[in-house]
Amino acid sequence: MLLIGENLNIMSKRIGEALRQKDPQPIKELAIAEAKAGMDMLDVNLGPARKEGAHLMEWVVKVVQEVVDLPISLDTTNIEAMEAGLRIHRGRALINSISARPERIEALMPLAKKYNVPFVGLLLGSEGIPRDSDERALLAVQFMSVAEEYGVPYEDIWFDPIVLPINTQQMQIQGCTEFVKILPDLAPRSKSICGLSNVSSGVPRELKGIINRTYMIMLKRYGLYSAIVDAFDKELKEIARGKMPDLEALVHKVMDGEQIDLSKLSKEERDYVKTTKVLLGNTLYSDSWLEV
Repeated sequence: MLLIGENLNIMSKRIGEALRQKDPQPIKELAIAEAKAGMDMLDVNLGPARKEGAHLMEWVVKVVQEVVDLPISLDTTNIEAMEAGLRIHRGRALINSISARPERIEALMPLAKKYNVPFVGLLLGSEGIPRDSDERALLAVQFMSVAEEYGVPYEDIWFDPIVLPINTQQMQIQGCTEFVKILPDLAPRSKSICGLSNVSSGVPRELKGIINRTYMIMLKRYGLYSAIVDAFDKELKEIARGKMPDLEALVHKVMDGEQIDLSKLSKEERDYVKTTKVLLGNTLYSDSWLEV
């Protein structure tokens, strides 16, 4: 699985201040740390970047590529900033993202073609977030049709089903899981990606890790190609690299509906079983689900 480090984000107090002050040192240090942590790509999230966005994106891409030899996922809603990053980037960047809204497609699809780069196809249409896997599949088919018109190969579409927080949108989780499962049949040449940490957004800090890791196991089973993750979650990286097969097998059993005797499991194993049931929608989410 291709791992994209999420930590170079303007929402981070330290990184946000470094970007505002054009201070390269914190950005360089974090980029190096993410690379050493085993990331395959780095996400640089500038958000709207309304003020001098193009100049800022150009500057930060240069700063990051001075110290690490990794491709960058360019994450901004500013079209000019996106092109500035694509223009200066060494090698193939990733456009993160193009939603299924006409104005975004018309503005960004030509850039994917011009710079010969892959893009994240965000399954967000004019009517908002899709309700289930069927609506996600419909948007994916629309994306493929438009990409063909622009001459962008299907291999360069990385579909993002939009993972939502489990504490507020629990039933939406199953729609994302099902979409990743059916994508190889729906669009065998395309790829799947998700912002994994979104699933635990708003959850108490001490519970985020178990949710993120369990959901990675579930999506990995269905061939998830890439995930945008916390670069410094070592256990998460081990799961992605296939180094925790016993835990994966346990989660798969729960996914298959097997009855698990919790009394025979370690606490860590029990936590994964309980969390899988929450992510499947078999158990109602609460901040105390591990204590039940």
